[in-house]
Amino acid sequence: MAWVLLVVAGLLEVGWSIGMKYTDGFTRPLPSVLTGAGIVASMVLLSQAAKTLPIGTAYGVWVGIGAAGAAVLGMAVLGEPATAARIFFVCLLLVAVVGLKATSGH
Repeated sequence: MAWVLLVVAGLLEVGWSIGMKYTDGFTRPLPSVLTGAGIVASMVLLSQAAKTLPIGTAYGVWVGIGAAGAAVLGMAVLGEPATAARIFFVCLLLVAVVGLKATSGH
């Protein structure tokens, strides 16, 4: 169950990181509230997962999912450059996330 919570927390991190783009410096109320709620929910789920999983693994996976997801959505939705190098390094992030899961002992 901790891994499910952690993956959902990571996906929420993707959501709130992309949401930051739409808050306009937290001057737009609805995007700001939704982004803030995503931040809180993501942190709560991360803390719940960290009760069972090693913190280094939990935090690393959370950050990896968030960073990779934000980079992919940035390229796919926000028009950020989708260079071969960026795609390669996003793939490395995903390999690291899988590696952390595989070596966590849980």
